[in-house]
Order: sequence, then C-alpha cells, then structure tokens
Amino acid sequence: MVKRHCIALTLCAWCLSAQAADVALVGLLSGKAMMMIDGGKRQTLAVGATSAEGVKLLSVEAGAAVFEIEGKRRRVQIGQNIVSAPGSERPATTLTADARGHFITQGSINGTSMRFLVDTGATFISLGAADAKRARIDTSQAETGMSMTANGPAKVWKVKLASVKLGNLSMSDVDATVHEQDMPVVLLGMSFLNRMEIRRDGLSMTLTQRF
Repeated sequence: MVKRHCIALTLCAWCLSAQAADVALVGLLSGKAMMMIDGGKRQTLAVGATSAEGVKLLSVEAGAAVFEIEGKRRRVQIGQNIVSAPGSERPATTLTADARGHFITQGSINGTSMRFLVDTGATFISLGAADAKRARIDTSQAETGMSMTANGPAKVWKVKLASVKLGNLSMSDVDATVHEQDMPVVLLGMSFLNRMEIRRDGLSMTLTQRF
C-alpha cells in the first residue's frame, strides 16, 4: 500500500507540473507579493518562498515582481498575468482591462520603460515625441507621413523599433510611427499585435507570440 500510495503521489505531482501556471500579480508589500495562481484565492508570498503550486518569488521591484515559474524567471507587472506552459516555446502574457475597458500595461521600447495602450485599430505602434526621445529613436532620416488623430491630421515619422517588450513577449524590428507632439501613452498597434494570437475572455486578453 505504501509503494502504491507513493506512485500515486508521484503521478499527481507530474500532472500538476504538466499544467500551465497562470500567475496574476495583485499587489506588493515590503518584500512580499500578493498574487493569484490559476484563478485561485489571493495569497501573499515572501521573497525566497515558494507557493504550494511551485511558484517561487525571487524579488520585488517598483511596480513588479520576479517569479520563478516552471524553472524560468518571469517578471510580472501589477495587474498583469503571466501564463507559462511547460514544453511550449511560445511566450504569452495576459492583460486585465481597467474600469473603462482599456488594456493598459507597462512594457519597454529599446530598453526604455513605456506605458502601452492596446489599440487594435492602430496600424502601427505609435508614440509621441518625448517617448521617442527617451527611447533614443532617430527620426532625422526617417520617411514622413500623415496620420489621422482626434484633433485632425498630424505629421509622423515612420521608423523601425529595435526592440519591443511586453511582459513575457519580445520582438525586434517592429514598424512604428513617431508623432511630432507628445502622447499620454504609446499605442500598441497591429505592427506588434499581428504577430500574436489574441484571445479575449471577459476582462482578460491573452497575447501569445506566433513568431
């Protein structure tokens, strides 16, 4: 009976490890992270501790936490989900809509932190002049064009972004437009999103990288 019981426990542990881990960061405390795993109850984990589901908290940063999930380091912003599927080579991240139904999250362009707004109606990633300057984007030799905005047509420069990162997702050579005026957020348009499988489920949007 003991041997059979051990085998059953081993098989059960294997089944749990073979499932995808969905980790949502709810909030941060001093040296601790409040999170939900696989849609379960909210739990608090201290740095260095491991949850019953096998998720380990490695560190706490400003507005984010770094976890070890399925043996890999994953950085999660507050309000963001990370979905990790063992054996899958395709990274994915899940976003949660705000009170107005907008999907806003932190990411980076050329290694510089940016605030993104998911916009499936935008052809390209679009950013304002100040954000472009912070990301060291050179528009001196870029092709110019016009873009329709809420305030009418606006001059833009067409550029290539060396790198765009959003949660677990990372891309290079992404088409974008730089506006001559500042913008409150960076519009995450289809030049990034068309490389994704997009799945909506209520207030959640899961982006899975296709290539």
